[in-house]
Amino acid sequence: MADKTMTSEQVLKKFDSESNTMEYTGVMKRVVSAIAISFSVFQLYTAVFGVLDAWMQRSIHLGFGLALSFLLYPMRKSWKHNKIHPIDAMFAILGAAAPAYIVIEYRQLILRAALPTTTDIIVGAIGILLVIEAARRVVGIPMVCVVMLFIAYAFGGQYMPGVLAHRGLDLDEFISHVFFTTEGIFGIPLGVSSTFIFLFILFGAYLESTGLGKFFIDMANALAGWASGGPAKVAVLSSGLMGTVSGSSVANVVGTGSLTIPMMKKLGYHKNFAGAVEAAASTGGQLMPPVMGAAAFLMAEFVGIPYIEIVKAAIIPAVLYFLGVWLGVHFEAKRNNLKGIPRDQLPKFGEILRERGHLAIPLITIVYLLVSGYTPMRAALVAMVLSIVCSALRKSTRMKPIEIVNGLEKGAKGVLGVLVACAAAGIIIGVVTKTGVGLKMASGLLELSGGLMLPSMFFTMLTAIVLGMGVPTTANYVITSTIAAPALLQLGVPILAAHMFVFYFGIIADVTPPVALAAYAGAGISGGNALKTGVNASKLAIAAFIIPYMFVLNPELLLIDGVTGGLMLSLVTAVVGMIALSSSLIGYLARPMSMIERLILGGGGLMMIKPGLLTDVIGLAIFAAVLVMQLKKNNSESDDSEDEVEDVQSH
Repeated sequence: MADKTMTSEQVLKKFDSESNTMEYTGVMKRVVSAIAISFSVFQLYTAVFGVLDAWMQRSIHLGFGLALSFLLYPMRKSWKHNKIHPIDAMFAILGAAAPAYIVIEYRQLILRAALPTTTDIIVGAIGILLVIEAARRVVGIPMVCVVMLFIAYAFGGQYMPGVLAHRGLDLDEFISHVFFTTEGIFGIPLGVSSTFIFLFILFGAYLESTGLGKFFIDMANALAGWASGGPAKVAVLSSGLMGTVSGSSVANVVGTGSLTIPMMKKLGYHKNFAGAVEAAASTGGQLMPPVMGAAAFLMAEFVGIPYIEIVKAAIIPAVLYFLGVWLGVHFEAKRNNLKGIPRDQLPKFGEILRERGHLAIPLITIVYLLVSGYTPMRAALVAMVLSIVCSALRKSTRMKPIEIVNGLEKGAKGVLGVLVACAAAGIIIGVVTKTGVGLKMASGLLELSGGLMLPSMFFTMLTAIVLGMGVPTTANYVITSTIAAPALLQLGVPILAAHMFVFYFGIIADVTPPVALAAYAGAGISGGNALKTGVNASKLAIAAFIIPYMFVLNPELLLIDGVTGGLMLSLVTAVVGMIALSSSLIGYLARPMSMIERLILGGGGLMMIKPGLLTDVIGLAIFAAVLVMQLKKNNSESDDSEDEVEDVQSH
């Protein structure tokens, strides 16, 4: 039976709701382009000359975002894709008008704070409904379900059992808090979207226009394409590189997977495993600094530490994650004797660097500027200009003036998913701040776990995975950090470790069945079974299920209060633990393993999660014992085969 493969565009349309945009022609196309370019110009103007008052900046940002969302994402997918429907036009006008009301009535709203008029309440109600409808169109149903669940909780608190009960909010109180304060829709998430995130997405749009994605894939091919299971390792490496600027697991799967998945299948990987490799690697892109799916900026605001400290803390866990996926791929290739691509069929590393190495200069520069103390906004502005300048160094990568203008449009359209998710997440934050449900949930989790650390972490993990299913990265982090993280904070876990813990498990929901969007996208390209692809992706992404426990129990891995000696020991045990767990799941270390060997080795790997000399020594001893046994078996078989050859030759 032929593979039921899908094109990259079909996969994006099916699994990434942010890609289901209208394709206008004629006058309407020019109108949408003008709005999008104006949006980018406004953002650049405020970045250069100074951000407006928080409420004003966020209102204008939301107005542009809602108008574009309703123009680009039709109410029904079946509506004609080159002509605007009157209902969408009406929604777009209202989407711009509701936030514009705040801009127009700005002074009066401040003067009558906490005393809204009837008009205020009507406009606020319309604005909230528009945000929810935009979330349905742009982000998807899972996000809307979570928002509606919190709204129901806000109004029905008096009917809730036990610790979750509260007095309940009336309609005016709810609308006033959610729409007319900076603790709801116009809260921190939208504030970060209207400053840092927009500029980084615009920067990413220009990098993509220069051909950086193809450069990453060619670099990965040159570095790893020749090794055992080469194309799969190329997928891991290229997805890690793309993750430095990418903001979507599904988009990352499609961007690199359309090239790497067919290569893996051709080499001999099963279609379910090929799709899983790309899904696990692409999901890891959301964990890779400096962007981390745009959540790094939100985390800096929520945790209250400089952005560059978030980036530093995320480096070691991200590298360990990709090491885990790489090891899984390596052991699978060894188990099935899958060779790499002949070197003469691969691009040459030196040639790639000479021809397109200049494209990486802006990315290197932005990291340098951030480390040097530049604000994220200023660093993004400099790097954006540099990306245009660097592209002009060679004719093959040079952007034309129209492409520079198109970059403004592309950046504005690219931010819509994050913008709408942040606005919708603001509704959730508004309910949390008004009802205190975050602390109530924390108390419930601690009561369920008996106040013990490991059970509390386990229940927090389950909560983060469930809340993160089908929800984009930024909203995912906002939800999990406000609902799940407080439980760990009450146990004395460092705030950065607690937030990183829930962030990791919210992200890994993208490859955790039943709602594993990245895995389903990988299956769509490979023609594999979606559920089996999701299971394989979860096995490959085992590091993401283990590493958060490691850095909560041993914060040195996040570079929190760590000394060099302790950090090095933690890294050694973490790496050996990753090798043990990956090999036990695949069933191959130095040779195929029996089920007993796999169970013993898996137990040894788990022993190295908890910091402590005794557990580390036991884990290392188990790993060494299994490895020695495997090597002895290999030597014994090699000696036997040599004896057989000698016997044949003597006869």
